[in-house]
Amino acid sequence: MLVDNGEYWLRNRGDIAMMVMTVDRLREHWPQARIGMLTDEPRVMRAVLPEAEPVFAGGGGHWGRSGLGGQLDQVTGTRFLGPAALHWRAATEVPKHHLRGVRDWVRTEASALIGGEQASESSGMPPLPPVPAAVSDASLVIAQGGGYMTDVDLYQAHRTLNLLEYAQGLGIPNVMIGQGMGPMRDPELLRRAAEVLPKVDFIGLREGVRGPKLLAELGVPADRILVTGDDAVEFSYRMRRPEIGGDLGLCLRIADYSKVSDSARDTLGAVVRARAAEFGTALAPLIISEYDDEDRTHTLPLLTGAAKVRAVIGRAGTAQDVARQVSRCRVLVTSAYHLAVFALSQGIPAVAVTASQYYDDKFYGLADMFGAGLRVVHLDADNLETELTRAVRELWESAPELRDTLQQKAVEQIDTGRTGLDRVFRLVEEGPGGLSG
Repeated sequence: MLVDNGEYWLRNRGDIAMMVMTVDRLREHWPQARIGMLTDEPRVMRAVLPEAEPVFAGGGGHWGRSGLGGQLDQVTGTRFLGPAALHWRAATEVPKHHLRGVRDWVRTEASALIGGEQASESSGMPPLPPVPAAVSDASLVIAQGGGYMTDVDLYQAHRTLNLLEYAQGLGIPNVMIGQGMGPMRDPELLRRAAEVLPKVDFIGLREGVRGPKLLAELGVPADRILVTGDDAVEFSYRMRRPEIGGDLGLCLRIADYSKVSDSARDTLGAVVRARAAEFGTALAPLIISEYDDEDRTHTLPLLTGAAKVRAVIGRAGTAQDVARQVSRCRVLVTSAYHLAVFALSQGIPAVAVTASQYYDDKFYGLADMFGAGLRVVHLDADNLETELTRAVRELWESAPELRDTLQQKAVEQIDTGRTGLDRVFRLVEEGPGGLSG
């Protein structure tokens, strides 16, 4: 089983949560399966996802050793090399713009050396690498959940489309699960998506507001689509606590795909600090992305002046660590999508703050899936202070009564997600030369 994903650098714990859940579900059904996860951080992968085999995309995407050699690699990687690599990286982090420069240089150089396909000049992307070699031996190719099939991440979108198309040419079952689709306006991306997506055997969507309409416009048959919810819902639901928490959680992400003005940032900080003082509670900084110029850089300064602040998670912290932090909250204020997923899945309401169409689509789709407990506030609103204050107060008061409803919605999505995977399992097991369960 070869699994593609939206976070080859393993710095986003929301994406890692989806990886963990995907591998866990595959392993539950096929205990002896060889599950390869594409990555550019193979040693770190051993630490954060020991049940999967790293398939090093930057090295051509080959399977590792099999037999006793593969078992030795797995043991030494998960027990020694992986944890060491994770902690070393955490101690020597560099800002994301430096990382992007290195990443883009590697992609460009690798493509020049091994003949990678050139991307459209108008896209501004580096050349795309060849399809990973491991796909030729796969029984199933999965494009795992994420929000990368969009104009915001053209490189990953085209890379995934190339992978799926290659699998289709070889007659290998190919599926997409937990996907967020769009916004998609780039002409070349629309053209490629219309070529490839209608031939995907199954597409599970994490929301039903935008995704189904976009797929229909691209020519995907309706009987191949199922709205399942996010892959990380079950991951976080498992971390729920029997009692309601008391902290006010906070995360502000500012990135090239989510611009936030200085005045909006200052207003957000002032409102959250004031509400924590009003409720007599602690502010909990929640860091889900470890790219240095995103969550950590912009969240921690907003805590200055607060009477009580929880300790921030370390850079080597896990997705499980963040989900547990969330479980101790009564309400969250977040601009990071997966923190809202973590909260709602545990029965905790959240205020989602957004400053882009990309995040509008994410949060409104998530609100539709849970039905209650998520308030969307636009950071460019003229009355931002009033809207944000009202949303936090109302959710703080109603949090106890929302808890059961939100958790029930999570269970429904978990069940639907597993129904979708049952369809995937049948594709493999009932097709030509299918595997046995």
